[in-house]
Amino acid sequence: MTAQLGLEQGGGLGKVCVIDTENSFRPENIGPIAERYQLVPEDVLENIVYTKAFTSDSQMQIIEQLGALFSTERYSVLIIDSIMALFRTDYTGRGMLAERQQNLSRMLGRLKKVAEEYNIAVVMTNQVQSDPSGQMFVADPKKHVGGHVLAHASTVRLMTRNGRAGTKVLKVEQHPSMPQNDAGFSITEQGVADADV
Repeated sequence: MTAQLGLEQGGGLGKVCVIDTENSFRPENIGPIAERYQLVPEDVLENIVYTKAFTSDSQMQIIEQLGALFSTERYSVLIIDSIMALFRTDYTGRGMLAERQQNLSRMLGRLKKVAEEYNIAVVMTNQVQSDPSGQMFVADPKKHVGGHVLAHASTVRLMTRNGRAGTKVLKVEQHPSMPQNDAGFSITEQGVADADV
């Protein structure tokens, strides 16, 4: 939401582009968030460009066409929810892993170019899976999908998990100027509040 706020308010003063791969975008959720920032929900929705990808190939085609969209108006954020869902569907089994990672790397390279060329933040959600190494006594048995290709292409990586008493925990997994750390929070009607981890 802050992507549409003015620069003096710490926002990006631009539109938002959403690429949905999991049918998870809910326009009805935008209203309460917009009102929290004293924005008109209808105006906020008009400044969100939404598209749905059905295969990893169509996801790549959309990304390749973003330049034409971003050159017409100011966009401050591109959201892909989620980056790996269609790759997991289109490339199944270990025999296709190398091809999957190669195509993923090509897509991430294109996203990096778009981000730099149009000065836009790229936010990608991802999925997690059980640690495929099979180690029984691992502190966190979940690993992000996409492996090192996705990890190395990301500047900042955050992971959320459920905390105590209905709270969430946000972990900084990777950040250029911050150490790995946990921060607890809860989401209420008034917004996000700190919580004990």
